[in-house]
Amino acid sequence: MTTNRLKVDDIKIFSDAAMAFFSQTTGHKAAVRTAYLLEGAETVVWNDFQGRIELGGHYRGSVTFSAPRGLLTHLLLTMGESSYTDASHRDVVGEITNQMSGYARRHFGEAMDISPPRVITQGEGVAPPGFAAAPFVIPMLWDRYEAHLVVRMGKAGSA
Repeated sequence: MTTNRLKVDDIKIFSDAAMAFFSQTTGHKAAVRTAYLLEGAETVVWNDFQGRIELGGHYRGSVTFSAPRGLLTHLLLTMGESSYTDASHRDVVGEITNQMSGYARRHFGEAMDISPPRVITQGEGVAPPGFAAAPFVIPMLWDRYEAHLVVRMGKAGSA
């Protein structure tokens, strides 16, 4: 029996993916703070670099990983990288977003359409135009830095 309701596990899969990236890449776990529904200005959760995947199929929407430069620079240092350019920061955000895409594919199956991950700019906003569902924000802490996952998903045809 299938249900059309979005479940906690459907949202949690994305934080699990990001947490696994930090743990596997650095040996240091990230912590998830209390998620909340964002009903105000989207700029509250934007940091220096964002990666997004678009979702389609039974559910549609987007998932964005947003991180400050300091977190990504520290991550690159921990990974043994010596380049701290904007391009290297975008690459790390892309890798984290790519891992979220893989986890989503395993969780939702082949019926979920998932766009290739892409790095976006702050001006692009969190959601595709015309998408009405309010996003869930999942703050994540790694080392002393806070990043955000912004999950905006809704049942196809209900947004």
